[in-house]
Amino acid sequence: MEPHLLVVDDDERIRSLLQQFLVQDGYLISTAENAEQARILLSGIEFDLIILDVMMPGQDGISFAGELRNLGNNTPILLLTARGETEDRIKGLEAGADDYLPKPFEPKELLLRINAILRRMPDLKEDKMMPKTLDFGNLKYDVARNELWDGEKQVRLTTTESQLMKIFTSALGEPISRADLVTSLGRDVSLAQDRAIDVQITRLRRKIEVNPSQPRYLQTVRGAGYMLLFD
Repeated sequence: MEPHLLVVDDDERIRSLLQQFLVQDGYLISTAENAEQARILLSGIEFDLIILDVMMPGQDGISFAGELRNLGNNTPILLLTARGETEDRIKGLEAGADDYLPKPFEPKELLLRINAILRRMPDLKEDKMMPKTLDFGNLKYDVARNELWDGEKQVRLTTTESQLMKIFTSALGEPISRADLVTSLGRDVSLAQDRAIDVQITRLRRKIEVNPSQPRYLQTVRGAGYMLLFD
């Protein structure tokens, strides 16, 4: 079945162009002109990805992304932003977006970003020594199901956080560089993406660490990247 994408943009011309282009590439597309319309669609339809404009009248894309995450909606989000400041893009990632694309952009680049987000991470290699669950203090991570649990309550992970956990659990106790993380996530290596990885690591630490400012499990290895440990 074709992936179903939701395009949220107040510019009717952009919505129409994106819909035509993405339909030609095999995607099923729904559109909304603002957060309110998108909220109605999301209440009744499960989408595979949301393409969300940042600068919209009423509720902006960054606050809407944050709202969705707070409500437990983990649908992948690709932000479209005309802002050139890296700090604004970082705010979007902190709000829960999985990636961003500055305007203006080439349709082909949009397609690459979408495919990268939707691409499934390679399954973990079978390893008899690999534990079925990893303990992070009071939390348990189910390796096979890629699920994080706090007792009987599941801790929701975004798409990017889930991908990062798969990457780290496939190399427990080994440092992984920012560049390798960026590549594994299907993104272009750049200084901005390196900073974006740091943001995603910070968000993941908030979910698995007792004290995120002094991480015990997801550690920084100076000059080498990040490394995942467990109890």
